[in-house]
Amino acid sequence: MYFPDIPVIKYEGPKSENPLAFKYYDPDRVIMGKTMKEHLPFAMAWWHNLCAAGTDMFGRDTADKSFGCEKGTMEHAHAKVDAGFEFMQKLGVGLFCFHDVDIVPEADDINETNRRLDEISDHILEKEKETGIKCLWGTANLFGNPRYMNGAGSSNSADVYCFAAAQVKKAIDVTVKLGGRHYLFWGGREGYETLLNTDVKFEQENIAALMRMAVEYGRRQGIKGDFYIEPKPKEPTKHQYDFDAATAIGFLRQYGLDKDFKLNIEANHATLAGHTFQHDLRISAMNGMLGSIDANQGDYLLGWDTDEFPYDVYETTMCMYEVLKYGGLTGGFNFDAKNRRPSYTPEDQFYAYILAMDAYALGLINAAKLIEDGRIDRFIEERYASYKTGIGAKIRSGEATLEELADYAGKLGAPALPGSGRQEYLESVVNQVLFG
Repeated sequence: MYFPDIPVIKYEGPKSENPLAFKYYDPDRVIMGKTMKEHLPFAMAWWHNLCAAGTDMFGRDTADKSFGCEKGTMEHAHAKVDAGFEFMQKLGVGLFCFHDVDIVPEADDINETNRRLDEISDHILEKEKETGIKCLWGTANLFGNPRYMNGAGSSNSADVYCFAAAQVKKAIDVTVKLGGRHYLFWGGREGYETLLNTDVKFEQENIAALMRMAVEYGRRQGIKGDFYIEPKPKEPTKHQYDFDAATAIGFLRQYGLDKDFKLNIEANHATLAGHTFQHDLRISAMNGMLGSIDANQGDYLLGWDTDEFPYDVYETTMCMYEVLKYGGLTGGFNFDAKNRRPSYTPEDQFYAYILAMDAYALGLINAAKLIEDGRIDRFIEERYASYKTGIGAKIRSGEATLEELADYAGKLGAPALPGSGRQEYLESVVNQVLFG
Protein backbone atom coordinates (compact mmCIF):
# COMPACT_ATOMS: atom_id res chain seq x y z
CA MET A 1 0.00 0.00 0.00
CA TYR A 2 1.20 3.49 -0.83
CA PHE A 3 -1.22 5.31 1.47
CA PRO A 4 -1.40 2.97 4.52
CA ASP A 5 -2.43 5.72 6.94
CA ILE A 6 -5.38 6.88 4.82
CA PRO A 7 -8.71 5.09 5.32
CA VAL A 8 -11.47 4.76 2.76
CA ILE A 9 -13.04 8.22 2.64
CA LYS A 10 -16.71 8.14 3.67
CA TYR A 11 -19.53 10.64 3.91
CA GLU A 12 -20.00 11.87 7.47
CA GLY A 13 -22.09 15.02 6.93
CA PRO A 14 -21.53 18.77 7.36
CA LYS A 15 -21.02 18.62 11.13
CA SER A 16 -18.11 16.19 10.93
CA GLU A 17 -14.69 17.56 11.88
CA ASN A 18 -12.87 14.54 10.46
CA PRO A 19 -10.54 15.94 7.78
CA LEU A 20 -10.59 12.58 5.98
CA ALA A 21 -14.35 12.49 5.44
CA PHE A 22 -16.79 14.03 2.98
CA LYS A 23 -19.03 16.72 4.44
CA TYR A 24 -21.32 17.19 1.42
CA TYR A 25 -20.49 14.55 -1.18
CA ASP A 26 -22.89 11.69 -0.45
CA PRO A 27 -22.67 9.46 -3.54
CA ASP A 28 -26.04 7.82 -2.89
CA ARG A 29 -28.04 11.01 -2.24
CA VAL A 30 -30.67 11.54 -4.93
CA ILE A 31 -31.03 15.02 -6.44
CA MET A 32 -33.42 15.72 -9.29
CA GLY A 33 -33.89 12.03 -9.99
CA LYS A 34 -30.22 10.95 -10.04
CA THR A 35 -27.66 10.13 -7.40
CA MET A 36 -24.76 12.47 -6.72
CA LYS A 37 -22.42 9.84 -8.12
CA GLU A 38 -24.38 9.86 -11.39
CA HIS A 39 -24.47 13.67 -11.55
CA LEU A 40 -20.78 13.96 -10.68
CA PRO A 41 -18.62 11.43 -12.56
CA PHE A 42 -15.31 12.48 -11.00
CA ALA A 43 -12.00 11.61 -12.64
CA MET A 44 -8.39 11.65 -11.44
CA ALA A 45 -5.86 13.49 -13.61
CA TRP A 46 -2.83 11.22 -13.90
CA TRP A 47 -0.44 14.09 -14.70
CA HIS A 48 -1.08 16.21 -11.62
CA ASN A 49 -1.92 13.60 -9.02
CA LEU A 50 0.80 11.07 -9.81
CA CYS A 51 3.43 13.18 -11.59
CA ALA A 52 3.42 16.84 -10.48
CA ALA A 53 5.65 17.27 -7.44
CA GLY A 54 5.63 21.00 -6.83
CA THR A 55 8.28 22.17 -9.26
CA ASP A 56 7.78 25.70 -10.48
CA MET A 57 9.91 28.16 -12.44
CA PHE A 58 11.68 29.23 -9.26
CA GLY A 59 12.20 25.95 -7.41
CA ARG A 60 12.42 22.19 -7.55
CA ASP A 61 10.09 19.46 -6.19
CA THR A 62 8.62 19.68 -2.71
CA ALA A 63 6.46 16.52 -2.84
CA ASP A 64 7.75 12.97 -3.11
CA LYS A 65 6.06 11.32 -6.09
CA SER A 66 8.68 8.59 -6.45
CA PHE A 67 6.46 5.94 -4.82
CA GLY A 68 9.60 4.19 -3.67
CA CYS A 69 11.17 3.93 -7.14
CA GLU A 70 13.65 5.78 -9.29
CA LYS A 71 11.81 8.31 -11.44
CA GLY A 72 12.00 7.89 -15.19
CA THR A 73 11.97 4.10 -15.02
CA MET A 74 9.32 1.56 -15.91
CA GLU A 75 9.41 0.38 -12.30
CA HIS A 76 8.27 3.89 -11.33
CA ALA A 77 5.57 3.81 -14.03
CA HIS A 78 4.17 0.58 -12.58
CA ALA A 79 4.29 1.99 -9.05
CA LYS A 80 2.26 5.02 -10.20
CA VAL A 81 -0.41 2.67 -11.53
CA ASP A 82 -0.74 0.90 -8.19
CA ALA A 83 -0.65 4.14 -6.21
CA GLY A 84 -3.20 5.79 -8.49
CA PHE A 85 -5.72 2.99 -8.26
CA GLU A 86 -5.32 2.80 -4.47
CA PHE A 87 -5.89 6.57 -4.34
CA MET A 88 -9.04 6.38 -6.49
CA GLN A 89 -10.44 3.42 -4.57
CA LYS A 90 -10.06 5.18 -1.24
CA LEU A 91 -11.87 8.26 -2.54
CA GLY A 92 -14.54 6.47 -4.55
CA VAL A 93 -13.36 8.15 -7.76
CA GLY A 94 -14.43 5.92 -10.64
CA LEU A 95 -12.60 7.45 -13.61
CA PHE A 96 -9.18 8.64 -14.70
CA CYS A 97 -7.63 10.40 -17.68
CA PHE A 98 -4.07 10.53 -18.95
CA HIS A 99 -1.49 11.80 -21.41
CA ASP A 100 0.70 9.16 -23.01
CA VAL A 101 3.90 10.41 -21.35
CA ASP A 102 2.19 10.59 -17.93
CA ILE A 103 1.94 6.84 -17.77
CA VAL A 104 5.41 5.96 -19.14
CA PRO A 105 8.74 7.78 -19.47
CA GLU A 106 9.22 8.83 -23.08
CA ALA A 107 12.12 7.06 -24.80
CA ASP A 108 14.41 8.52 -27.47
CA ASP A 109 12.82 6.20 -30.05
CA ILE A 110 9.03 6.18 -30.53
CA ASN A 111 9.05 2.42 -31.05
CA GLU A 112 10.43 1.93 -27.55
CA THR A 113 7.93 4.41 -26.13
CA ASN A 114 5.13 2.43 -27.78
CA ARG A 115 6.48 -0.82 -26.32
CA ARG A 116 6.43 0.80 -22.88
CA LEU A 117 2.86 1.96 -23.45
CA ASP A 118 1.85 -1.59 -24.33
CA GLU A 119 3.47 -2.87 -21.15
CA ILE A 120 1.97 -0.30 -18.80
CA SER A 121 -1.48 -0.44 -20.38
CA ASP A 122 -1.54 -4.19 -19.66
CA HIS A 123 -0.98 -3.34 -15.99
CA ILE A 124 -3.63 -0.61 -16.00
CA LEU A 125 -6.09 -2.97 -17.67
CA GLU A 126 -5.55 -5.51 -14.88
CA LYS A 127 -6.24 -2.84 -12.26
CA GLU A 128 -9.37 -1.73 -14.11
CA LYS A 129 -10.72 -5.29 -14.07
CA GLU A 130 -9.80 -5.68 -10.39
CA THR A 131 -11.39 -2.39 -9.23
CA GLY A 132 -14.08 -1.44 -11.75
CA ILE A 133 -12.41 1.94 -12.26
CA LYS A 134 -12.50 3.10 -15.89
CA CYS A 135 -10.72 5.39 -18.31
CA LEU A 136 -12.63 8.61 -19.09
CA TRP A 137 -10.40 9.81 -21.92
CA GLY A 138 -6.84 9.69 -23.15
CA THR A 139 -4.68 12.18 -24.97
CA ALA A 140 -1.16 12.66 -26.34
CA ASN A 141 1.29 15.16 -24.91
CA LEU A 142 2.03 17.25 -27.99
CA PHE A 143 3.53 20.21 -26.17
CA GLY A 144 6.24 19.15 -23.71
CA ASN A 145 9.01 17.81 -25.94
CA PRO A 146 11.22 20.44 -27.65
CA ARG A 147 10.14 19.09 -31.05
CA TYR A 148 6.77 20.78 -30.41
CA MET A 149 8.21 24.26 -29.90
CA ASN A 150 6.06 25.42 -32.85
CA GLY A 151 3.11 23.22 -32.03
CA ALA A 152 2.13 19.80 -33.33
CA GLY A 153 -0.65 20.13 -35.88
CA SER A 154 0.52 23.70 -36.40
CA SER A 155 4.21 22.79 -36.76
CA ASN A 156 6.16 24.15 -39.73
CA SER A 157 7.94 20.75 -39.91
CA ALA A 158 6.23 17.90 -41.76
CA ASP A 159 8.44 15.44 -39.85
CA VAL A 160 7.21 16.80 -36.51
CA TYR A 161 3.64 16.70 -37.81
CA CYS A 162 4.04 13.00 -38.65
CA PHE A 163 5.54 12.31 -35.24
CA ALA A 164 2.52 14.02 -33.64
CA ALA A 165 0.21 11.85 -35.74
CA ALA A 166 2.05 8.74 -34.56
CA GLN A 167 1.61 9.80 -30.93
CA VAL A 168 -2.09 10.46 -31.45
CA LYS A 169 -2.55 7.06 -33.11
CA LYS A 170 -0.89 5.24 -30.22
CA ALA A 171 -2.76 7.28 -27.60
CA ILE A 172 -6.04 6.34 -29.30
CA ASP A 173 -4.99 2.69 -29.31
CA VAL A 174 -4.24 2.78 -25.57
CA THR A 175 -7.46 4.67 -24.81
CA VAL A 176 -9.51 2.05 -26.66
CA LYS A 177 -7.60 -0.78 -24.98
CA LEU A 178 -8.46 0.71 -21.57
CA GLY A 179 -12.13 1.10 -22.44
CA GLY A 180 -12.05 4.89 -22.76
CA ARG A 181 -15.07 6.29 -24.59
CA HIS A 182 -13.53 9.66 -25.47
CA TYR A 183 -10.32 11.20 -26.83
CA LEU A 184 -9.05 14.73 -26.17
CA PHE A 185 -6.90 17.25 -28.03
CA TRP A 186 -5.19 19.76 -25.74
CA GLY A 187 -3.72 22.39 -28.04
CA GLY A 188 -1.18 23.80 -25.62
CA ARG A 189 1.13 25.09 -28.33
CA GLU A 190 -1.25 25.27 -31.31
CA GLY A 191 -0.89 28.97 -31.97
CA TYR A 192 1.75 31.56 -32.76
CA GLU A 193 3.93 34.30 -31.29
CA THR A 194 4.22 36.65 -34.29
CA LEU A 195 2.62 36.95 -37.73
CA LEU A 196 6.02 37.82 -39.16
CA ASN A 197 6.79 34.09 -39.45
CA THR A 198 3.32 32.52 -39.46
CA ASP A 199 0.76 31.45 -42.07
CA VAL A 200 -2.33 31.18 -39.84
CA LYS A 201 -4.62 29.71 -42.50
CA PHE A 202 -2.04 27.05 -43.42
CA GLU A 203 -1.57 26.06 -39.77
CA GLN A 204 -5.28 25.88 -38.97
CA GLU A 205 -5.91 23.73 -42.05
CA ASN A 206 -3.18 21.34 -40.90
CA ILE A 207 -4.58 21.15 -37.36
CA ALA A 208 -8.03 20.35 -38.77
CA ALA A 209 -6.56 17.67 -41.03
CA LEU A 210 -4.83 15.99 -38.07
CA MET A 211 -8.06 16.02 -36.10
CA ARG A 212 -10.02 14.63 -39.04
CA MET A 213 -7.53 11.77 -39.46
CA ALA A 214 -7.75 11.06 -35.71
CA VAL A 215 -11.54 10.85 -35.87
CA GLU A 216 -11.48 8.52 -38.87
CA TYR A 217 -8.93 6.25 -37.21
CA GLY A 218 -10.50 6.44 -33.76
CA ARG A 219 -13.95 5.49 -35.03
CA ARG A 220 -12.49 2.48 -36.82
CA GLN A 221 -10.69 1.41 -33.66
CA GLY A 222 -13.75 1.74 -31.45
CA ILE A 223 -13.98 5.26 -29.97
CA LYS A 224 -17.73 5.42 -29.32
CA GLY A 225 -17.97 8.73 -27.49
CA ASP A 226 -16.82 12.23 -28.31
CA PHE A 227 -13.57 13.77 -29.37
CA TYR A 228 -12.84 16.86 -27.32
CA ILE A 229 -11.06 20.17 -27.77
CA GLU A 230 -10.00 21.95 -24.60
CA PRO A 231 -9.97 25.72 -25.19
CA LYS A 232 -7.08 27.66 -23.69
CA PRO A 233 -6.40 31.35 -24.32
CA LYS A 234 -2.71 31.68 -23.56
CA GLU A 235 0.27 30.06 -21.85
CA PRO A 236 2.45 29.04 -23.37
CA THR A 237 1.58 30.46 -26.82
CA LYS A 238 0.61 34.14 -27.02
CA HIS A 239 -2.06 33.73 -29.72
CA GLN A 240 -3.73 30.33 -29.39
CA TYR A 241 -6.13 29.01 -32.00
CA ASP A 242 -8.50 27.57 -29.37
CA PHE A 243 -8.77 30.82 -27.36
CA ASP A 244 -12.20 30.19 -25.81
CA ALA A 245 -15.39 28.18 -26.31
CA ALA A 246 -16.77 30.43 -29.06
CA THR A 247 -13.48 30.38 -30.99
CA ALA A 248 -13.16 26.60 -30.71
CA ILE A 249 -16.75 26.05 -31.84
CA GLY A 250 -16.22 28.33 -34.84
CA PHE A 251 -13.07 26.38 -35.78
CA LEU A 252 -14.84 23.02 -35.50
CA ARG A 253 -17.75 24.18 -37.64
CA GLN A 254 -15.52 25.80 -40.24
CA TYR A 255 -13.70 22.52 -40.84
CA GLY A 256 -16.69 20.18 -40.53
CA LEU A 257 -15.54 18.61 -37.24
CA ASP A 258 -18.53 19.62 -35.12
CA LYS A 259 -20.37 16.31 -35.53
CA ASP A 260 -17.59 14.40 -33.75
CA PHE A 261 -16.14 17.00 -31.40
CA LYS A 262 -17.43 18.61 -28.23
CA LEU A 263 -15.61 20.87 -25.79
CA ASN A 264 -13.81 20.03 -22.58
CA ILE A 265 -14.17 23.27 -20.62
CA GLU A 266 -11.63 24.18 -17.96
CA ALA A 267 -12.60 26.75 -15.34
CA ASN A 268 -9.13 28.31 -15.16
CA HIS A 269 -8.86 28.59 -18.96
CA ALA A 270 -12.21 30.39 -19.17
CA THR A 271 -11.12 33.00 -16.64
CA LEU A 272 -7.77 33.48 -18.38
CA ALA A 273 -9.76 34.28 -21.53
CA GLY A 274 -11.52 37.07 -19.64
CA HIS A 275 -14.75 35.13 -19.18
CA THR A 276 -16.45 33.53 -16.25
CA PHE A 277 -16.44 29.75 -16.05
CA GLN A 278 -20.22 29.88 -16.43
CA HIS A 279 -19.90 31.87 -19.66
CA ASP A 280 -17.87 29.24 -21.51
CA LEU A 281 -20.17 26.52 -20.18
CA ARG A 282 -23.25 28.40 -21.44
CA ILE A 283 -21.71 29.09 -24.87
CA SER A 284 -20.82 25.40 -25.19
CA ALA A 285 -24.21 24.21 -23.97
CA MET A 286 -26.33 26.50 -26.15
CA ASN A 287 -24.41 25.19 -29.18
CA GLY A 288 -24.93 21.58 -28.10
CA MET A 289 -21.20 21.14 -27.58
CA LEU A 290 -20.68 20.87 -23.82
CA GLY A 291 -18.89 17.56 -23.36
CA SER A 292 -16.64 17.38 -20.32
CA ILE A 293 -15.16 19.62 -17.62
CA ASP A 294 -11.71 20.21 -16.16
CA ALA A 295 -12.79 20.99 -12.61
CA ASN A 296 -10.35 23.49 -11.17
CA GLN A 297 -10.10 27.21 -10.58
CA GLY A 298 -7.58 29.99 -11.04
CA ASP A 299 -6.42 32.91 -8.97
CA TYR A 300 -7.80 36.23 -10.20
CA LEU A 301 -4.66 37.98 -8.90
CA LEU A 302 -2.36 35.85 -11.06
CA GLY A 303 -2.23 35.85 -14.85
CA TRP A 304 -1.36 32.22 -15.47
CA ASP A 305 -2.87 28.77 -15.22
CA THR A 306 -2.63 28.04 -11.49
CA ASP A 307 -4.81 24.90 -11.64
CA GLU A 308 -6.07 25.15 -8.06
CA PHE A 309 -8.47 22.64 -6.57
CA PRO A 310 -11.96 24.17 -6.69
CA TYR A 311 -13.28 25.58 -3.43
CA ASP A 312 -15.42 28.56 -4.53
CA VAL A 313 -18.97 27.30 -4.03
CA TYR A 314 -20.49 30.16 -6.03
CA GLU A 315 -18.41 28.98 -9.00
CA THR A 316 -19.35 25.33 -8.58
CA THR A 317 -23.01 26.28 -8.10
CA MET A 318 -23.12 28.20 -11.37
CA CYS A 319 -21.22 25.40 -13.10
CA MET A 320 -23.73 22.80 -11.94
CA TYR A 321 -26.62 25.13 -12.84
CA GLU A 322 -25.42 25.03 -16.46
CA VAL A 323 -24.76 21.28 -16.38
CA LEU A 324 -28.20 20.47 -14.93
CA LYS A 325 -29.92 22.77 -17.42
CA TYR A 326 -28.01 21.05 -20.24
CA GLY A 327 -28.98 17.59 -19.05
CA GLY A 328 -25.54 16.38 -17.92
CA LEU A 329 -22.20 15.67 -19.55
CA THR A 330 -21.08 13.02 -22.00
CA GLY A 331 -17.74 13.08 -20.18
CA GLY A 332 -16.97 13.81 -16.55
CA PHE A 333 -15.44 16.16 -14.00
CA ASN A 334 -11.69 15.74 -14.27
CA PHE A 335 -9.67 17.33 -11.48
CA ASP A 336 -7.02 18.98 -13.63
CA ALA A 337 -5.75 20.50 -10.41
CA LYS A 338 -2.65 20.33 -8.26
CA ASN A 339 -1.86 20.96 -4.63
CA ARG A 340 -0.20 24.24 -3.75
CA ARG A 341 3.55 23.86 -3.52
CA PRO A 342 3.70 23.98 0.31
CA SER A 343 0.98 21.27 0.53
CA TYR A 344 3.33 18.40 -0.17
CA THR A 345 2.23 15.37 1.89
CA PRO A 346 0.14 12.40 0.75
CA GLU A 347 -2.56 13.55 3.19
CA ASP A 348 -2.67 16.87 1.36
CA GLN A 349 -3.55 15.07 -1.87
CA PHE A 350 -6.57 13.49 -0.17
CA TYR A 351 -7.57 16.76 1.50
CA ALA A 352 -7.52 18.43 -1.92
CA TYR A 353 -9.82 15.87 -3.52
CA ILE A 354 -12.17 15.95 -0.52
CA LEU A 355 -12.31 19.76 -0.80
CA ALA A 356 -13.04 19.62 -4.52
CA MET A 357 -15.59 16.81 -4.40
CA ASP A 358 -17.41 18.52 -1.54
CA ALA A 359 -17.34 21.85 -3.39
CA TYR A 360 -18.99 20.26 -6.43
CA ALA A 361 -21.49 18.40 -4.26
CA LEU A 362 -22.48 21.71 -2.67
CA GLY A 363 -22.68 23.24 -6.13
CA LEU A 364 -25.00 20.45 -7.24
CA ILE A 365 -27.24 20.85 -4.18
CA ASN A 366 -27.42 24.62 -4.65
CA ALA A 367 -28.00 24.48 -8.41
CA ALA A 368 -30.91 22.09 -7.93
CA LYS A 369 -32.39 24.50 -5.37
CA LEU A 370 -32.07 27.43 -7.78
CA ILE A 371 -33.80 25.49 -10.55
CA GLU A 372 -36.55 24.23 -8.25
CA ASP A 373 -37.06 27.74 -6.80
CA GLY A 374 -37.85 28.94 -10.31
CA ARG A 375 -37.58 32.69 -9.75
CA ILE A 376 -34.57 33.15 -12.05
CA ASP A 377 -36.21 31.20 -14.88
CA ARG A 378 -39.47 33.13 -14.45
CA PHE A 379 -37.67 36.45 -14.45
CA ILE A 380 -35.79 35.65 -17.67
CA GLU A 381 -38.97 34.47 -19.37
CA GLU A 382 -40.79 37.67 -18.37
CA ARG A 383 -37.84 39.84 -19.41
CA TYR A 384 -38.29 38.76 -23.04
CA ALA A 385 -42.11 38.73 -22.95
CA SER A 386 -42.34 41.44 -25.64
CA TYR A 387 -41.24 38.83 -28.18
CA LYS A 388 -44.19 36.52 -27.46
CA THR A 389 -46.85 38.57 -29.23
CA GLY A 390 -47.24 41.25 -31.88
CA ILE A 391 -44.17 42.58 -33.63
CA GLY A 392 -41.86 40.68 -31.26
CA ALA A 393 -43.42 37.36 -32.26
CA LYS A 394 -42.97 38.25 -35.96
CA ILE A 395 -39.28 38.99 -35.33
CA ARG A 396 -38.77 35.63 -33.64
CA SER A 397 -40.63 33.73 -36.37
CA GLY A 398 -38.55 35.34 -39.12
CA GLU A 399 -41.60 36.86 -40.77
CA ALA A 400 -40.71 40.50 -40.15
CA THR A 401 -38.97 42.70 -42.73
CA LEU A 402 -36.64 45.62 -42.08
CA GLU A 403 -39.18 48.00 -43.65
CA GLU A 404 -41.94 46.72 -41.37
CA LEU A 405 -39.81 47.20 -38.27
CA ALA A 406 -38.86 50.72 -39.40
CA ASP A 407 -42.57 51.61 -39.92
CA TYR A 408 -43.37 50.21 -36.47
CA ALA A 409 -40.61 52.29 -34.88
CA GLY A 410 -41.84 55.41 -36.72
CA LYS A 411 -45.31 55.01 -35.22
CA LEU A 412 -43.83 54.64 -31.74
CA GLY A 413 -41.88 57.84 -32.02
CA ALA A 414 -39.63 56.68 -29.16
CA PRO A 415 -39.69 53.38 -27.24
CA ALA A 416 -39.99 53.18 -23.48
CA LEU A 417 -36.90 52.09 -21.61
CA PRO A 418 -36.50 48.30 -21.53
CA GLY A 419 -37.54 46.55 -18.34
CA SER A 420 -34.98 46.63 -15.51
CA GLY A 421 -32.42 43.85 -15.51
CA ARG A 422 -32.78 43.60 -11.70
CA GLN A 423 -29.27 42.17 -11.35
CA GLU A 424 -28.97 43.02 -7.67
CA TYR A 425 -32.36 41.46 -6.91
CA LEU A 426 -31.40 38.26 -8.72
CA GLU A 427 -28.09 38.10 -6.87
CA SER A 428 -30.04 38.39 -3.63
CA VAL A 429 -32.25 35.51 -4.77
CA VAL A 430 -29.14 33.40 -5.26
CA ASN A 431 -27.91 34.24 -1.77
CA GLN A 432 -31.31 33.54 -0.26
CA VAL A 433 -31.59 30.15 -1.94
CA LEU A 434 -28.02 29.22 -1.04
CA PHE A 435 -28.03 30.40 2.56
CA GLY A 436 -31.66 30.97 3.55
